[in-house]
Amino acid sequence: MPSTVIRRFDYDAADHRLDVEFVSGRRYSYRDVPEKLVADMQKATSKGGFFNRRIRDHFSFTRLD
Repeated sequence: MPSTVIRRFDYDAADHRLDVEFVSGRRYSYRDVPEKLVADMQKATSKGGFFNRRIRDHFSFTRLD
């Protein structure tokens, strides 16, 4: 199901890095995210809700320009 908050996200398994682009156009890179957590996010009905509960405020990040 498409997200109303997250436009797209990509995961680099080698670096455990999750890159997220929001519909606002802002992009962030989250470090040390477990692959299993990303797999659960892919299955989630609400990607934005999952992100808010399980990733945001739990992992360090860098804003991308």
